Amino acid sequence: MELLENINPKLYRKCEEREITPDEEDDSVVDPFDSREVFDLIRSINDPEHPLTLEELNVVEQSLIEVDNANNEVNVKFTPTIPHCSMATLIGLSIRVQLLRSLPSRFKVSVAITPGTHNSEDAVNKQLADKERVAAATENSHLIEVINQCISNH
Repeated sequence: MELLENINPKLYRKCEEREITPDEEDDSVVDPFDSREVFDLIRSINDPEHPLTLEELNVVEQSLIEVDNANNEVNVKFTPTIPHCSMATLIGLSIRVQLLRSLPSRFKVSVAITPGTHNSEDAVNKQLADKERVAAATENSHLIEVINQCISNH
């Protein structure tokens, strides 16, 4: 049996579902993306270690998402549940892949660890920011299978 790093993670309350307005459903109305829409895309990603979502573990929060529609940028910070989490890179890749698959291609997506929350945040952030490494990771059949399991709620 596999040993869990964080055997008893703290659980958090989920946000209320966002009410979708008629204008948002109308494809003829141009409305900018906002942090809540991006949060809705990643909140139900499964944690690779627990049968819980990233939202339930407070790994992703709407307040840590920035959307700049004018410059076509989405920046997401995430907070691992423990400072030595070995799954941090996999979690970051899962967030990045989900956003790259879901957002219009005009967006430049950046995913990084919330400053001060992980022992190896610089190394993990460097990996997540390296387009070639991310592309190579998504071409690895075993790794993409694990990522697909994490984002399978979508």
